Amino acid sequence: MQFEKYQHIMTIGKPEVDGLLIGKCHVFPKIDGTNSSIWLEDGEICCGSRNRKLSADDDNAGFYAWVHSEKIDTFTRFFNEHPDLRLCGEWLVPHTIKTYRKDAWRRFYVFDVMLEEEYLPYESYVMIADYGIDVIPPQKIVSNPTIDLLTKFLPVNTYLIEDGMGAGEGIVIKNYGFVNRFGRCVWGKIVRNEFKEENRDAFGTKEIRLTDDVEIKIVEQYITRSLIDKELSKILLANEVTEFDHKFIPRLLTTVYYCLITDDLYEAIKKYKFPVIDFKRLDHLVKYKIKELAPELF
Repeated sequence: MQFEKYQHIMTIGKPEVDGLLIGKCHVFPKIDGTNSSIWLEDGEICCGSRNRKLSADDDNAGFYAWVHSEKIDTFTRFFNEHPDLRLCGEWLVPHTIKTYRKDAWRRFYVFDVMLEEEYLPYESYVMIADYGIDVIPPQKIVSNPTIDLLTKFLPVNTYLIEDGMGAGEGIVIKNYGFVNRFGRCVWGKIVRNEFKEENRDAFGTKEIRLTDDVEIKIVEQYITRSLIDKELSKILLANEVTEFDHKFIPRLLTTVYYCLITDDLYEAIKKYKFPVIDFKRLDHLVKYKIKELAPELF
């Protein structure tokens, strides 16, 4: 295993994260440290910053020295049992935000764990806390969040912040099932700027499912397994085949969305009293629902 540069987390709204918010999203607090990583290479515990491999003579804010002195026993034990994993996170040293608790500084907070080039889901790597390694927990778990909802999480992100000293830098959104149009797994972020703290969240991680989102209501009502099967049968018949081929997936996704717009949208508009509909979001939700109802096709 060799040094690998950690991904750039993209601002929500950029093309690279288009579609990220469709599906189950883990919302994490974003902390203002310096990006760092730890891995095992030829039996040696190695450290990296965002852009380079570190050494005793080329350190980054004391991270390499800390790993190989104060925490060497911890990481030796961990990598003896998990030699194929790479730990990615934040080495918390002063940058812009100076309001972190005194006991939070100069510690490494794991934000991602990689197995080769794959990011492991939080539920798969939270166990590393049992080794005495700090792990950043999700603030919320949300299905199909809107940007407006995510923005409300900003002022209640007080992870590691001194009591009464406001909120943190922002939030990072991960969707472990997401791959963007360029074929990459990327995370999104919303950075806090003008928002002020309104309240606190002291009850741990909660999973939230939106029920008042009109696009979700439309998809839940009109996109059914029977509709998918009916349109799939038409596609197979038109191509004079009896077995499904993955080359038909784009056509199936497009056709089911077309059926929703042409057959059901007028009824939905009347039912929900002429709402404002985000058609781009609706399209993403239709595709997600098809994959959810017919996973064997993908």
